[in-house]
Amino acid sequence: MCNLIQKYNISGPRYTSYPTVPYWNRDNFSGKKWKDTVGHSFGETNNDTGISLYIHLPFCESLCTFCGCHKRITKRHELEDPYIKSVLKEWQLYTQLLADRPKIKELHLGGGTPTFFSPENLKMLIDGIFRSADKAADYEFSFEGHPNNTTREHLQTLYDVGFRRVSYGVQDYNETVQKAIHRVQPFENVKRVTDWAREIGYTSIGHDIIFGLPHQTQEHVEQTIMKTQELKPDRLAFYSYAHVPWMPGNGQRGYKDSDLPVAEEKRKQYEAGKALLNEVGYEEIGMDHFALKTDSLYHAMVNDTLHRNFMGYTTSNTNLMIGLGVSSISDSWYGFAQNVKNVEEYQHLVENDMIPIYRGHILTDEDQLIRRCILDLMCRFETSWKKWELQEVSLATIRERLKEMISDELVVISDNHVKITVKGRPFVRNICMAFDVLLHRKAPETQLFSMTI
Repeated sequence: MCNLIQKYNISGPRYTSYPTVPYWNRDNFSGKKWKDTVGHSFGETNNDTGISLYIHLPFCESLCTFCGCHKRITKRHELEDPYIKSVLKEWQLYTQLLADRPKIKELHLGGGTPTFFSPENLKMLIDGIFRSADKAADYEFSFEGHPNNTTREHLQTLYDVGFRRVSYGVQDYNETVQKAIHRVQPFENVKRVTDWAREIGYTSIGHDIIFGLPHQTQEHVEQTIMKTQELKPDRLAFYSYAHVPWMPGNGQRGYKDSDLPVAEEKRKQYEAGKALLNEVGYEEIGMDHFALKTDSLYHAMVNDTLHRNFMGYTTSNTNLMIGLGVSSISDSWYGFAQNVKNVEEYQHLVENDMIPIYRGHILTDEDQLIRRCILDLMCRFETSWKKWELQEVSLATIRERLKEMISDELVVISDNHVKITVKGRPFVRNICMAFDVLLHRKAPETQLFSMTI
């Protein structure tokens, strides 16, 4: 395995979208084209499955130095009310594009720190959304909670308006690691909010664990997973720390590169963690995710309805996902659009009746075909070549790109089928790169992505 790590540990996308953001064609994008795709996608899906809504709540009281997300560090809670009003105004601008009253299938509050906001303001936000929308059948609402500031009132308030899933960022329980990433939260805090959620009635509780953090060892990862096993969350995100200190706005400069575990150590952390998770009853779901067999994410994998988008792995595919708030990314299946990243600029644009996007991409027919193939690989570890009608990308081309991986028994190709082996699953990002025609047409001149291992 170490030799494979050395061979395949390269910079590569995580494929939360295809095309990936650096390869969006901004010259062929316009606000009008984006709005047209939203209306078209809504007309295709709303009555059947509903739509998804992602709301980005960017405020944090302190900076976690492992985080690469867009956030605003502040202790000024008076910013909550005007920000919520802007989000609700943006939602109104989107509902004007829709031919009918929308049904919301999935709703997720992400951050930043959603529990920076008071329970009263979160209720005001959700009530405001549903003044012009309905809940779809079998809806799923979720939010990200910080173990240090999530109160029982937060959990009860959101439960009362329909939330049944919550995820907590744990990362690692070792105090040295926590201090390095500026995220000190004792096990007792995580246990308290996990127990509260269960007592209130949440049906899916998730924990996020990261490997490859500064000063982290295999022993730290194993100890964190054994503590996690005591609480038995329904699902887990167990993923590699993405070291991208060159990206603007993140705090990944509080430690040296030499403080990070090398690639071989990271892979040992992953393999040891994965083995432990399997021992205590978790099933691997797609890439970097695990769930108990009682959780809806496991059922989605078994029922072949697992989907992946900018919210991560989800239990159903709604095609239209509208992102509200600073830096949020929307997906109409036919196009992507990202909001501006500055809070003041965002609020100014919305107040002037403008959907606050600053870049996007309209998918070509080729993009859509490749996207489906990469989604299959990310969600099901296989894809069928019958889905392809591309002239420029032939089976021979893909086979050539995967030649070494076939030899290393990471992937198997038959006449019209590509299947990732169990041995190849840790390298799913590398395998998807073989299908990424845009990446092969124009290799990046500088490092754009985190390392794949």
